[in-house]
Amino acid sequence: MSLSPATPTLLIFGAGSLGTAVAKEAKARGWDVHATSRREAHRQALTADGIQAVDPADEEALARAASKASHILVTAPPDSQGCPALAALSHLRAAEAWPDWIGYISSTSVYGDRRGGWVTEDDALNAATLEGARRVRAERDWLDSGRGMGLTVQIFRLPGFYGAGSNILERLKDGRAKLVRKPGQVFNRIHIDDIVSGLFASMERPRPGGIYNLTDDEPSPADVVTEWAARRLGLPQPPEVDLDDPSVSDGMRRFYLDSKRVSNARAKAELGWRPLYPSYREGLESLIPTLE
Repeated sequence: MSLSPATPTLLIFGAGSLGTAVAKEAKARGWDVHATSRREAHRQALTADGIQAVDPADEEALARAASKASHILVTAPPDSQGCPALAALSHLRAAEAWPDWIGYISSTSVYGDRRGGWVTEDDALNAATLEGARRVRAERDWLDSGRGMGLTVQIFRLPGFYGAGSNILERLKDGRAKLVRKPGQVFNRIHIDDIVSGLFASMERPRPGGIYNLTDDEPSPADVVTEWAARRLGLPQPPEVDLDDPSVSDGMRRFYLDSKRVSNARAKAELGWRPLYPSYREGLESLIPTLE
């Protein structure tokens, strides 16, 4: 039986943890969902969940999926050549397909360090890392392409996100957590479910060129969050280490380069979105039942 033309069809470039969460929510809403993954095992898992998996190296399959999409979400990170998903726009043009909504997942790293000050979407970008600079370029390329082709492109700037299986509670339980103190350092975070709800809120209210910070309401120091989580689990505080200690990962160090408070006021005002988990406390509390 063929799909009704009214059935929304979502194509996700990059079915990592966030892309997969969005795909599952779309399926739950009755959407047709395509998602890309380079890993065959993951494509098989997506198929088992009723998601039409696409190998991004298969240009014909990707073109077919792109031509059917009413909505496109890009979660794949940019590389030295820019955003790898931008090439799909050529498929859209060739197929004369015009999705109603394109969302590009960026990062609050585009703002750089603000010494603990607040930033909004209208503030100048000042990325301090290579990854942040690539995000700035990818944002610009997507917005330019959207304007050039008359497509409704939105940008979503995310802080570090957490969810079941990937959070400070898991690291404390497994003995992998480290306590790093950096006086004055503060940043936002967000529960993955709140990202998903923010994206669907935007799909319901698309605005060409819209840029939104999707963050929690309470930027907090990492050591405060770690100490709270350890107390909540009744576990001893993890070992305190210096930021330059070899046991601290490069990814964790990047979080400590910037100190800023990111406003989510625009997403609330324009999208009617509210985080279900406004701070790390509610978010982590919700994940305790997921611990094995």
